[in-house]
Amino acid sequence: MSSEATSLPAVGSTLVMSDGSLEVVTAEMVEALATGSRLLAVGSGDGQNHVLLIAPEEAKAADTAVSNAFEAFSAMSQVRDAAILKFFELAASRLRDDTVWQAICEANAADVERALAKGRTVGRLKVNDKARQAMIDGLDEWHGLGVFRNSVIETVERDGFTVDLIRAPLGVVGFVFEGRPNVVVDACGVLLTGNSVVFRIGSDAIGTARTILAQVVEPALQEAGMPQGAVSLVDHTSHGAGWALFSDDRLGLAVARGSGEAVAMLGAIARQSGVPVSLHGRGGAWMFVGDDAVEERIAPVVARSLDRKVCNTLNTLCVPRANLDAALAALVTASEQIVQSYPDGMIVHAGAETLPQVQSLAGVQAIDLVPLGEANLGTEWEWDDCPEITIEVIDTLADGYALLNTFSPRFVATLLSDNAAEHERFFNAVECPFVGDDHTRWVDGQFALGKPELGLSNWENGRLLGRSGILAGDSVFTVRMRYRKA
Repeated sequence: MSSEATSLPAVGSTLVMSDGSLEVVTAEMVEALATGSRLLAVGSGDGQNHVLLIAPEEAKAADTAVSNAFEAFSAMSQVRDAAILKFFELAASRLRDDTVWQAICEANAADVERALAKGRTVGRLKVNDKARQAMIDGLDEWHGLGVFRNSVIETVERDGFTVDLIRAPLGVVGFVFEGRPNVVVDACGVLLTGNSVVFRIGSDAIGTARTILAQVVEPALQEAGMPQGAVSLVDHTSHGAGWALFSDDRLGLAVARGSGEAVAMLGAIARQSGVPVSLHGRGGAWMFVGDDAVEERIAPVVARSLDRKVCNTLNTLCVPRANLDAALAALVTASEQIVQSYPDGMIVHAGAETLPQVQSLAGVQAIDLVPLGEANLGTEWEWDDCPEITIEVIDTLADGYALLNTFSPRFVATLLSDNAAEHERFFNAVECPFVGDDHTRWVDGQFALGKPELGLSNWENGRLLGRSGILAGDSVFTVRMRYRKA
């Protein structure tokens, strides 16, 4: 339950949280409300209650953006499919323009400089020619797929009538993300199903996002004859603006990219406001070395899975004691490959029981072996210039599967083995939406499906209803039914 104060509560009175618990009103809350701030009471469901104060300017920024997107969504029903496709063609063309790209790069350089001054990591923030091409390819692919709104999924024939199941627009899609400005372009995919989109981006990438909008998205919308608010920005970078956005019940879907407590909070806000959510949760992939895996098989897969830090990067390597020698040799070989891209080498974390068994790694120049606390097996390592993984020695692969289900975010799992029966046991045992037999970085909408992803979801908060863990533009829809008399 969210509440917007029309009269000030008394100090010492109680707020009823969404989970039924009570929170005491403080003098600071009342003072903030007196200045026009909005009060949002959130029960996270894990025993943690939060009373959030949203400043007037934060609420206004979110309301303006959602209003623009909501108005644009209504207008989208009158927009021809050809205009939607034209938008993707024009946006890709503008990204190919070197003058436009130069403006984006200049804005991005300023963002990177500010972020570095704050001590932030900037691996995901930086744009380069590869990111440029990926955005262009995504727009071209959306254009090639065609418009999905109002397409018939299935027709059921009955006695004297038929029923069409029709893919229909969902509404206004809200995005909150932090340091990856390319998501501005990826989010445009929801236009294919007739939706509009509004997003709030963090302060690190705001300059780049504004420039992409001004140089690419908005001119393409105008020239294609699309409503300008079809892609809207909450022009405020605070967390409060994100809270205000996700508490707006005009949203048809709330998508939070990232991980940790901030994403969990956004999900709780949206759910209690009656808005469906697509949440990422924690990332980090788990890899299992089969009893039959050899060094030559393991090393390149480990190196490929550590090429950069994103959510599907290898995080935890589980190795059966019986095949430990091959795995350790492969780690040394992989580190020699990794150091070519990351001169500082890699960090390998090991728990108290595993540490004595992997001490040979401590003598490798490219590897820094670090003890791991017992409670930290599920830690997702956030690195920028020095890859980090956890290694865990297990008695059996089944033991490793149990550890994954207990400690991991239940996201990505891969098994290196030629044993078909073991792969069947693996697939059935692990609680993950993404299961493979090679590198972990395949978990990406663009790589796996040829579609720019809008977000990935793990199973940390339960399995997903009726869709995969990849959210793409063509999967943001609802289903209408149409009866026709024969």
